[in-house]
Amino acid sequence: MKLQQLRCIHEVVKNGFSISKAAEALHTSQPGVSKQIQLLEEEVGLHIFLRHGKRLVGLSEPGQHVYQRINEVIREIKSIKQVSEEFSQSSLGVLTIATTHTQARYKLPNVVQAFMSKYPDVKLNIHQGNPTQVTDQVVKGEADIGIATESISHNDKLFCLPCYTWNRCLVMPAKHPLAKEKTVTLAKLATYPIITYDYAFTGSTIVSKVFHDAGLTPNIVLTAIDADVIKTYVNLGLGIGLIAQMAYDSKRDQGLVSIDVSHLFPTSTTYLGIRRDVFLRGFMYDFIEMFIPEYPKQVVKKLMLEQENI
Repeated sequence: MKLQQLRCIHEVVKNGFSISKAAEALHTSQPGVSKQIQLLEEEVGLHIFLRHGKRLVGLSEPGQHVYQRINEVIREIKSIKQVSEEFSQSSLGVLTIATTHTQARYKLPNVVQAFMSKYPDVKLNIHQGNPTQVTDQVVKGEADIGIATESISHNDKLFCLPCYTWNRCLVMPAKHPLAKEKTVTLAKLATYPIITYDYAFTGSTIVSKVFHDAGLTPNIVLTAIDADVIKTYVNLGLGIGLIAQMAYDSKRDQGLVSIDVSHLFPTSTTYLGIRRDVFLRGFMYDFIEMFIPEYPKQVVKKLMLEQENI
């Protein structure tokens, strides 16, 4: 069994079972990838992939178990490389952040600017998705750090730090009837068409639970993962927007007014998550501290060690 065979399996799955894309990623030929897959299947005595003719269409049941182990091997190889790079090229490397649109748009820009200024030779990648996708990318080792709302903290494979709490506000045109209300009630809110986050977001699940517990059904006419998209459709008059408070800026969002509704919904917490068994390079610790100043390197290392011993 050779490492190149494992890499071929890993890249084929990563690229949607496309041998051509896997070959391109590995800088080799399609026949070369196919040969490595064949050799590994012969070695383990199993069909790792499901096939339709010559095409690979999925993983077989035993192949799913094999792939899980292969994924762990590839991730450990990445950790070994990170250890090597940390002691040979401490200011060079790649940092991949998986996060939601709200974090990327409204919380990360200043941190990213400071980080890139300090580490100009570190390539920074930002992947956007919903909290479930963010969690999955960190667990699989596709991202080094994940930043998202509560659900990321529920995964046992991740070590998570609370970043900050936040709540919600309504956005609407200044002439909207609700803008004149002194206090917005849940019952009143339920009478208007609402545009809010997609239900893949933990914050949206909290919102739906609040309405359900009150015996009310909100009139959700449109959902999106992007607060800017929500505000666009609010401007078109399709409904009032229910978004994170951080996503409203009176200067940037001229024409819209904001109403605080934190009295209607419980606060949410944004977490930063990393794999428990990952090797953190120096610049990763620095990024964490830049985003959460109360967690410098020594504090993070101490907390990770304490959780390891529980």
